[in-house]
Amino acid sequence: MNEPVLSRLQHLMSLREEVESLSRGGRWVPAADWCDAGTHLELWVDVPGVAAESLTLSEEGQHVTVSGEREPLTRLISGDRPGGHFDLTLTFPEEVLPQSGQASLAQGVLTVRFEKRYPTIDVRSEQQD
Repeated sequence: MNEPVLSRLQHLMSLREEVESLSRGGRWVPAADWCDAGTHLELWVDVPGVAAESLTLSEEGQHVTVSGEREPLTRLISGDRPGGHFDLTLTFPEEVLPQSGQASLAQGVLTVRFEKRYPTIDVRSEQQD
């Protein structure tokens, strides 16, 4: 390979290492997904190791905020899992009825169901022969 290509590759590798080091020491933000469940919207948030007692859910206008805390491990030798307090604020992808959220926590996943203001209704037509 020629010198300019090697130089660019070296620069890209350096940038990658910097990004990886930032993500390890950064603030923890759990992963979240929105799912369409017909008459409801479902919010799925990965919160492994978070006690149910530390989780709070608040709704304000078109936003929902999930907060909680994962206790940091003591006497940690090596680690990649961030801990501590988190606040995750998301915008509803569709209008929901205010204060209709119902939450459950199972296997480290927080699931919150919100009733849609305008539900999706599947219409099926029967074809006549």
